[in-house]
Amino acid sequence: MTIPTDPERGEFKRSPNRFTARITADGADGWPVEAGRYRLVVSRACPWASRALIVRRLMGLEEALSVAIADPIQDERSWRFTLDPGGRDPVLGIEFLGEAYRAADPDYDGGISVPAIVDIPSGKLVTNDYPQITLDLDTEWVAHYRDGAPDLYPEKLRDEIDEINRAVHRDVNAAVYEAGFATKQPAYDDAYRRLFARLDELSDRLSRQRYLVGDTITEADIRLFTTLVRFDPVYHGHFKCNRHKLTEMPVLWAYARDLFTTPGFGDTVDFDHIKRHYYQVHEQVNPTRIVPGGPDLSAWAEPHGRADLGGRPFGDGTPPGPPPQDEVVPPQW
Repeated sequence: MTIPTDPERGEFKRSPNRFTARITADGADGWPVEAGRYRLVVSRACPWASRALIVRRLMGLEEALSVAIADPIQDERSWRFTLDPGGRDPVLGIEFLGEAYRAADPDYDGGISVPAIVDIPSGKLVTNDYPQITLDLDTEWVAHYRDGAPDLYPEKLRDEIDEINRAVHRDVNAAVYEAGFATKQPAYDDAYRRLFARLDELSDRLSRQRYLVGDTITEADIRLFTTLVRFDPVYHGHFKCNRHKLTEMPVLWAYARDLFTTPGFGDTVDFDHIKRHYYQVHEQVNPTRIVPGGPDLSAWAEPHGRADLGGRPFGDGTPPGPPPQDEVVPPQW
């Protein structure tokens, strides 16, 4: 895997999302919401893709939007479907996600990222714009939501959610990568400082309230959770984000366990995929490709005590039911 880094400053630079069409109720971009038309391609290793898996579960979109799970180990040809019989996605009929990118643009030679949504009839990639994908799943697929689906992006709280999301993206979601892929000390130092300063601020905020914004789970909690759940397995050691482990930050550790034990969160997490992807694909960071045995994951099931802060996880809605049988994650411990 080639990691894009500024050679002068040694800073990791994430490539912008090239395919940004939106799938909306009114079809304004030419891609109307239609049950069964699209396929969500994810890796359970990827925090950006995991956001989409969680939203899909919480909103009950499993029947309307099918999912393809890529192998956590990529090769030079991109995310691959070697978990499926014959090494092909059974719906799209392709071996590599890159095929859908090139169906959309034969001249495309950039990175191949997940999450990605593919138009099944044409086989073309529609979008890899991960921040917008979940916002649209939150708001545009209303006709296909389950009864009791929560409001993950309530209108009256959107400005506050957006503000939190910007800070969390810059100083947490992205900063762990900027620390891990830095090739010069100042670049690492800056990412490390921003990360733990923001985690300290979030810890203070969450010491007073159960969720980041309002008294229910929102898009903001989903975006923070997918980084926190990977913190001790990969970011603390592999990415050198090692001032403290998550388990040594009491408020954030309890908050993460609260979400992990909420239906729709922990049942989408696959620690095996997470660890194998980071340690075996990032050879520039881990040349031996050895996957560590730890950490002990059983503590994720310990009581969190966060209910004492109040809050209603799903607001006026209800928890989602169990995941479809073919999407059940193997036991983690």
